[in-house]
Amino acid sequence: MNYYSTNRQAPLASLEEAVVKGLAGDKGLYMPERIPSLDAGTISHLKEKSFHEIACLVAQAFFGEDMEPAVLDRIVRDTLSFETPVVQVHDNIYSLELFHGPTLAFKDVGARFMARLLGYFIQKEGIKEVNVLVATSGDTGSAVANGFLGVPGIHVYVLYPKGKVSPIQECQFTTLGQNITALEIDGTFDDCQALVKSAFMDNELNQRMKLTSANSINIARFLPQSFYYFNAYAQLDRIGKADKLVISVPSGNFGNITAGLFAYWMGLPVKHFIAANNRNDVFLEYLHTGIYQPRPSVQTIANAMDVGAPSNFARIIDLFSRRGNPYTEIGKQISGARFTDEEIAEIIKRTYTKTGYLLDPHGACGYQALVDYPLASDETGLFLETAHPAKFKDTIDAILGKEIEIPPTLKSFMKGEKQRVALSHDFNGFKQYLMAQ
Repeated sequence: MNYYSTNRQAPLASLEEAVVKGLAGDKGLYMPERIPSLDAGTISHLKEKSFHEIACLVAQAFFGEDMEPAVLDRIVRDTLSFETPVVQVHDNIYSLELFHGPTLAFKDVGARFMARLLGYFIQKEGIKEVNVLVATSGDTGSAVANGFLGVPGIHVYVLYPKGKVSPIQECQFTTLGQNITALEIDGTFDDCQALVKSAFMDNELNQRMKLTSANSINIARFLPQSFYYFNAYAQLDRIGKADKLVISVPSGNFGNITAGLFAYWMGLPVKHFIAANNRNDVFLEYLHTGIYQPRPSVQTIANAMDVGAPSNFARIIDLFSRRGNPYTEIGKQISGARFTDEEIAEIIKRTYTKTGYLLDPHGACGYQALVDYPLASDETGLFLETAHPAKFKDTIDAILGKEIEIPPTLKSFMKGEKQRVALSHDFNGFKQYLMAQ
């Protein structure tokens, strides 16, 4: 299958080219020429399959034309060493817990899949070294750093905004060493993302080193996230709760909800999606006005969603343009919600008191969006709980008025020594640093 740019000004690319390059030459994001579909019979039998079997089925539908089945199955198997369980919070609202991977965040799936796929292409083509640039507002950096750790032929540079990620998140990508370098940028996540995109467009830099991205702008990072949407549906179908499914997705750079929309396009029966935002609500504003107006991000306690210019908005527009007027079509399938820090804190405290379920700040937005929707009695609500609450320990402790336990996985990261390189958000300084490596 070939991949085209959302800007439509770059040549078509193969899967390998799209993965290795990350961003198209015209600054657009790669999209598949067509979206494969799974028939109703296949969907109805998902409940009989394991997560690994479901993921292999979806992966073969997307990538099977371009890879040997045995190789692709091995990549999927190596990616999924953990589950993504669905847990009932109360009544007809369920949580899809995506924090059971190595870094306790949903991005472990996409990061691990991309690391293995990119590693396969590097070995296949005899490429000496690929440099992965990744901007993070929190969990992307830790997932990518750990997913790519020790992969031959790949060096990862994690760009993160100074003072704007949680201490535990910072430890997860600054203490690894080996082929992982943390770059502390004096700016916002949007500044970090702008540096990454500018690097891809700089001819001199690209002649010096081979660059790609592991942000959700890379097709290999966001598409595998569709695996757990299918797996969640299968789990709900086993208990007779998959009909009239409404899925609420905490949304920052919009890679996660885009993966869900791809699952829907492939045939997954989802009645409606909700994009749950914090104060960075440019998408909600678009739904209200039809005008997309990116702006500087605002720092919140749901820091992984502190994005003022979500890259994957371009993919959503492109996707819905296949049906007609994108604004009209998006409004039919997706609604939005917005929550302030004060509201998020109250949601976490109230939900824990009433149900005993502890939300992280991002999952809290997804959960409350379902409550406010509101769900009909015959509808099932599913929200994505995207990271373990302990990754935001200081925030959660202050909200609950007590200390929560830190899982052993996170404690191990906190024992390492932080190593990072401090840079401004000026592109020339960033470029010169890379050129000197």
